[in-house]
Parts: sequence; C-alpha cells; structure tokens
Amino acid sequence: MVSSFWQGRKVFLTGHTGFKGSWMSLWLQQLGADLMGYALPPHTSPSMFAVADVASNMTSVIGDLSELDHLQDSLLKHQPEVVFHLAAQSLVRASYQDPIRTYETNVLGTARLLEAVRACGSVRAVVIITTDKCYENQEWVWAYRENDPLGGHDPYSNSKACAELVTSAYRTSFFSPEKYAQHKVAIASARAGNVIGGGDWASDRLIVDIIRAFNAGETLRIRNPNATRPWQHVLEPVRGYLTLAEHLYQHGPQFSGAWNFGPYYHDAKPVQWIVEYVASRWATLPSAPAPRWQIDSGVHPHEANMLTLDWTKASQHLGWQPVLSLAQALDLTLDWYQTVKAGDNARQKCLAQLDAYRQAIEDFSASGDIRRS
Repeated sequence: MVSSFWQGRKVFLTGHTGFKGSWMSLWLQQLGADLMGYALPPHTSPSMFAVADVASNMTSVIGDLSELDHLQDSLLKHQPEVVFHLAAQSLVRASYQDPIRTYETNVLGTARLLEAVRACGSVRAVVIITTDKCYENQEWVWAYRENDPLGGHDPYSNSKACAELVTSAYRTSFFSPEKYAQHKVAIASARAGNVIGGGDWASDRLIVDIIRAFNAGETLRIRNPNATRPWQHVLEPVRGYLTLAEHLYQHGPQFSGAWNFGPYYHDAKPVQWIVEYVASRWATLPSAPAPRWQIDSGVHPHEANMLTLDWTKASQHLGWQPVLSLAQALDLTLDWYQTVKAGDNARQKCLAQLDAYRQAIEDFSASGDIRRS
C-alpha cells in the first residue's frame, strides 16, 4: 500500500457510518483523501461514527441504497476516481428476521451502486466488499479459495453470494476487461473474515457481547462454543481493500475478480477460545467485575462450525499479508474499549491505533517476514 497514492484522491465510500466503514473513513482521512460517504444513519447508539466524530473531515451523505437517483446524484457530484462499497445488512440473525430487506440491501443495493458507477465517467476502480460467508460451506478443514463455489445457508450469507454474482455480471456485461480501453473501470470484490476492533456496538457480535456482559457483571451466554472463525482486526482487511484499489487503479483489469483477506490459519479459533482469552485479560483489570460465562443451550439459527480463508492470492499478487496475531488484535480491541470508557477521546484513540498499526506494517515489512496462510 502506497500512502501517497491517496493524497487528494477523490474517494466514494458507501457504508461509512458503520463499524468497518468508520475505521476506513478515518484511515482515508489520515491519508489525505477527498472522501464522500453515503449511508443510512448509524444503526446503534452509541456508534463508532458518532463517538469518533468520523464526519468531521469528510463529506457525509445520509441516504438509502434503494434511492438510485440520490445515490447516482451523490456520485456524480463528487466525481470520485475510487469507489468502495461497504454498505450492507451484515447480521445473520437479522437476515432470518427480515430476509426481504436483507436481499434488497445486499443484492439490489450492489446492483444500484454499480448502475450509478456506469453513469459516472470519473470512476477508475471499484471494490465491492462481501464476506467470507459467501462460500458454499462444506464444513471442511481446508481454507476457502476465491474459485470455490459460492452459496450461503442463511439469507445474509446467500445475499452476499448473490452480490458477488451481480458484481461478476456487471463486470462482464458493462466493464469487461476486453473493452477496458473504452470504459477504463476495473472492478473487484473482497472477502474478509470476522472483523474485531474498538467501536463496534452491533448486536450479535461476539466481542461486543463479551464486553457488554463483563462490564455489567453479567453472565455471558454463548451459542456455539466450538464454531471456528477467521478472526482479524478490522484494519487488516481495510489495508487489503486499499491495496487492492491502488492496483486496480494503476494496473486495470488484471486485478479484477475476487480476493480473500484473512488471518493466519492458526488464528482461526473457536468461540470458546476467544471468550477464555478475553476473560483472562479481563480478570487482570483493576476494579473490573469478575468475568463469567456459560453455554446457551437454547434453539438458535444455523451457524457454520468451521470457516477459514486462504489468502495466498493476495499475498502473491498484492504483497498483502496479516501483520497482527489474534492475541494482538484482541488486545488492541480491549484497550480501545477500556480507555474510551475511562474518558479518552475516541477519535484520537482511533488515530493513535492507526499510527501504531502503520508502524507495525513498516516493522513487519522491514523484518522480511514472509509467512504462509
């Protein structure tokens, strides 16, 4: 990732009011990008977007992906060169409760965003963010690669697989690599793991549920202690998205297609491991209630038991690989919540962690440490 690439670069980001979108907005602001965001108001209170004052150094547009005219007008007004599409209904349980809204947002929302791009001649690179859950889950021990079949058991996962198909259809129909010299738009999709980090207050997120329960001195109830996921700090895939966009802009359709950005294979841990790690850290905090947890034996929607990502493609072609271990990612996350709860300025805390992460990238690169996924 080349930081100077983003200085003054016009960027359009959907979903900037969400957790991942807020972190990405802050990073792009720090890099000097001319940023416009388009999204619904934050759906939680508190929200990362509000407490970190994300809107203070960007143009923030509140709008729905269902409003094609508004979306297109916003894009045309900003005339971006790079577009990131993060806006989504991103909760599995919510997708069971309202599958129609989930498909409307995740599938038709993606189509509308790409349709708006068709009308905006300034765009050169588009990154559509989906999820690791877009794969047809076989419950196998092997990590999923970009050419594995798409699927999705629940409406959320399936809607993200559909968004991948929509992206592929628009790329072949309207932005084909063969006609790149005419349209000059390169489109890719990105699939990341279960992101963690400070500032997430969404429901049904493991780290958020842990912190809520432990802060309140309540017993944490976990649904599936053996479910294994590719946990990673939010800044890891965001760096992947930025790096991918640079390559799309500079080299065109040779970097189109799908890309995985996941953690090291050994950092794909079961839920129980995460709970026990956080509990062990929590127990060392002064005046903190004793952490307690138990397994919730109730009936719950289907969840995959095993899910990991193979990011060999990103390593070989983008020079991307994770720099944080899972323990480091969890420690950063806990530090964010604890210091902000104690009164630290949330925006300054985010920027400080961004600085620390960028230094970690430099140190990692200087070490010449190249690992396998």
